Amino acid sequence: MNARLPTIPEPITVHLGAPNQNAPNVTVPFVDYIANVASSEIYPTWPENAIRANILAQISFALNRIYTEYYRVRGYDFDITNSTAIDQYFVNGRDIFENISQIVGELFDTYIVRQGSVEPLFAQFCNGTTVTCAGLSQWGSVALANEGYTPYEILQYYYGEDIDLVSDAPVMNISSSLPDRLLRLGTAGDDVRQIQIRLNRISDNYPSIPKIAIPDGVFSFDTEDAVRRFQEVFSLPADGIVGKATWYAIQFIYNAVKRLNELDSEGIALSEVTQQYTRALSEGAVGTEVQNVQYLLSYLTEFYNTIPPVAIDGVFGPATTAAVSAAQSTFELPVTGEVDFTTWDVLYRTYLGFLATIPFQYVEGNILPYPGVPLRLGSQDDSVRVLQEYLNFIATRIDVIPSVSPTGYFGEQTQNAVLAAQRFLGIPPSGTVASVTWSAIADLYSDLYNGSRLGEGQYPGFELGR
Repeated sequence: MNARLPTIPEPITVHLGAPNQNAPNVTVPFVDYIANVASSEIYPTWPENAIRANILAQISFALNRIYTEYYRVRGYDFDITNSTAIDQYFVNGRDIFENISQIVGELFDTYIVRQGSVEPLFAQFCNGTTVTCAGLSQWGSVALANEGYTPYEILQYYYGEDIDLVSDAPVMNISSSLPDRLLRLGTAGDDVRQIQIRLNRISDNYPSIPKIAIPDGVFSFDTEDAVRRFQEVFSLPADGIVGKATWYAIQFIYNAVKRLNELDSEGIALSEVTQQYTRALSEGAVGTEVQNVQYLLSYLTEFYNTIPPVAIDGVFGPATTAAVSAAQSTFELPVTGEVDFTTWDVLYRTYLGFLATIPFQYVEGNILPYPGVPLRLGSQDDSVRVLQEYLNFIATRIDVIPSVSPTGYFGEQTQNAVLAAQRFLGIPPSGTVASVTWSAIADLYSDLYNGSRLGEGQYPGFELGR
């Protein structure tokens, strides 16, 4: 299942036999495939409304197989078979009926959906005489057409009143949903969000898989924990990293628990496929994402004299463009001055490489760099304990920030302290500690700690809150 709205594939690859049968594959234009199936499954002399209803069902059936990658996630190299026991009848090289070809040309970019869902309906059908099923009856559709039913009314009769038709769907060459990178701690993007949404749904059926508190597209500790537990449950190497095997295993189980390849599918809501990471960062961009990039650049500046220093102000101006370009040149990337996923990953991985050399434990007065992964509800490790120690010290000087127990677990108590610190520091209160919040809390801790070491009456260098 792709993290995007369905599209019409330019070609479709058909296996000429049952899935496990040693048979050839053929790749044909999608419109030709549907015309072939319609010419093989129904009669050209049927009433036109019946023909149209059947073609819409055939289109939706095929698109459901493609959109959910039904065969691809099982390791096959095709999209659908011509086995009538499980798929649709396709006769390679057969003649196509002219009237059917014309109707398919009109309808090939239209498919059926259940209201509130985005995936093409698994529009099951059968002939209605020798074989019956819960879906459309081919011969029954003829009788309904003769009674004056429209194509849409015929489809409603068999699939329910809560269906819609999506028309003018875009046509494009569809590639595998598999990301071209490993998903692991610190990576971000819509592919990460897709994994988070899937794992949360799978955990409803497999409760030993922990919930991911915020499926925001950032691969944090709770995402790693959920991935690792999924891998353990389904006998995969439990490394907490999403590669090809884990990606397709998650997709396979997600399709199964959602029943996406059944007529009574639970459905996929639009919110589940909404794209949130749709652009590269470039000059003129502002916000937290820019600050995160600037933080990485500022840290790497200390180790690479080829990268100029940059202010962490959240504004992607000429200085940030120059620093990004210099970093791209340093790491032998295309020099564009823009931060795409490749540039981000290189910056982030390099930062983590330096971070790995630092023992991450609290030492009084010592400031540690951002641990590289957002801390939020459910996070649990030594970096959370360090954060809690910082907050506790701050709380002894600033009474609007509550103290917390330094357990190493990020619970509601820690979240409340973080929210209070963010409000005090003028940071949008999210309760999540990413690079900007970590740096601000660490700097405040450092100022307060150093100020506490001054002699009586000495100005500490900052204003104390009341």
